[in-house]
Amino acid sequence: MNNTFFVSLDVQSTVRLINDAVVRGSITGECIDHYGVAAPGGGGFVVLVFEKHYYRAGNRLTLTVTIDDLEGRTRVHSVGGGGGEGLFRFDWGAAKSFANVVADTLEPYRAGS
Repeated sequence: MNNTFFVSLDVQSTVRLINDAVVRGSITGECIDHYGVAAPGGGGFVVLVFEKHYYRAGNRLTLTVTIDDLEGRTRVHSVGGGGGEGLFRFDWGAAKSFANVVADTLEPYRAGS
C-alpha cells in the first residue's frame, strides 16, 4: 500500500475526516499533537500525531499523518509505528492497520497521483 497519495479535499476537511475516523471511530484513539503552518505564498501543511491501544500488539501505537497543499493540491502521507514488543518489534500487523485507517477513510476522495 502506498502511504502517500492526493485527495480532492482541502487540508482542513482532510484533517477533520482523519480525526473523526481515528478519535470518534475508536474507543482508545486520541490525537496527542497537531501542528500546522501556512506558507507565505499560499498553501501550508498540518502534522497530526495519533495514539491508539491495539490489543493484538499489546501496547499503544502511533500514527503520524502529514497533510499539505504546497503544490496546489492536497497530499496526504501517513505512517504507523510503535508496535510490538521485544527486539523484533513484531506487532501482528497492527501498525499497518492503524495507517490503513487514513487510506480507507479518504478512499472516496483519492485523486490521481
